[in-house]
Amino acid sequence: MLRETLRLAIQAIFRNAFRSFLTVLGIVIGVGAVIAMITVGQGSARQVTEDVEKLGSNVLMVLPGKDAMQGGPGGSVDPPFSLRDARLVAEELPFVEIAAPVAFSRGRVVFGNENWLTDIVGTDNGYITAAKWEVARGRLFEEGDLRGGKPVCVIGETVRDRLFGPSDPIGETLRIKSLSCQVVGLLASKGASTFGADQDDFVIMPIRTFHRRIAGNTDVSMIYISAADAMPLARAREDVTLLMREIRRIGPGEEDDFTVADMEQFATMLSGITNVLTGLLSAVAAVSLLVGGIGIMNIMLVSVTERTREIGIRLAIGATGRQVLAQFLVEAIVLSLIGGILGILFGLGMGLAGARWLNVPFAPEARIVLIAFGFSALVGVVFGYFPARRAARMDPIEALRHD
Repeated sequence: MLRETLRLAIQAIFRNAFRSFLTVLGIVIGVGAVIAMITVGQGSARQVTEDVEKLGSNVLMVLPGKDAMQGGPGGSVDPPFSLRDARLVAEELPFVEIAAPVAFSRGRVVFGNENWLTDIVGTDNGYITAAKWEVARGRLFEEGDLRGGKPVCVIGETVRDRLFGPSDPIGETLRIKSLSCQVVGLLASKGASTFGADQDDFVIMPIRTFHRRIAGNTDVSMIYISAADAMPLARAREDVTLLMREIRRIGPGEEDDFTVADMEQFATMLSGITNVLTGLLSAVAAVSLLVGGIGIMNIMLVSVTERTREIGIRLAIGATGRQVLAQFLVEAIVLSLIGGILGILFGLGMGLAGARWLNVPFAPEARIVLIAFGFSALVGVVFGYFPARRAARMDPIEALRHD
């Protein structure tokens, strides 16, 4: 009986193939959108993890301000760091291999008739090494450059492209505000980050040069620490926190006015943002599943009305109301399953296209595909039941009289 019911349902669906396709279109779009959104979201989260791992698993960042990584009070409220702070971190903690002071600004750089607004970074070679930058051309800073605060700089690929085009920038002089700065090095390109930020758009100079000629103060925006691989990161973070409390003279019971963050925290934060956005977009996409279910119910009601005489004949020759209910319910479920299969193919295709467009890994999850497929079947049961029940409760005599 189940096989016969399934055969009749498929015949009824393909009897009006175009109408059936329009009916399942909402399911296709809903299932496809959910799968595509989650696939791209998972790929973005994986890319975040990979990008952070490239920076090293033993890296700590110390920033002024409590909860600075979560957008809490920053350097404008809490006192900034100094060069002495970074030096003490390197001297007092034996597991610290690099403790690089970093200061940031934003400025326009000029070369000839070209100019470009970029990030100006004051630091030393330790930051470049700890952040795993590679030198494409030229050199890093020499000891005399760092101690004497010489006007030299290392640039990223984006700055080279905007100011120098395809020519070699090594030895050329660019202007930053009133400072004429000689380019001594070009760093290899890292490309865009997961969220589209350009990682090659910067000019790096010795921090003493930055303080004297760009910032006009001796503030340090961040201390970038590279710990020994053998040192557990949690223990390293705890030791750095204790030392910074001592340096900044924070008494017992007083809150820290700085943040010590590691790359795992940074990855968790970015992944959390990605997951929230993915969830919101997926919830919006899932609304179309509801719309698709309403469409199935409407078409099934129309189908029941059109086939009233057929239903009357079946009931008159001995079919039970339960059998008629099963026939129309199976039709609704088959429509939903067809929509679910097409939606899975559509979603995986859109997910692949989105992953390539955003340059993130293609990361489909079998669990999500199965859930979306099961939900499409559930939509068929829920929204197909009312039309099927209406057909099963028809009076055979009244149904046979229907024109």
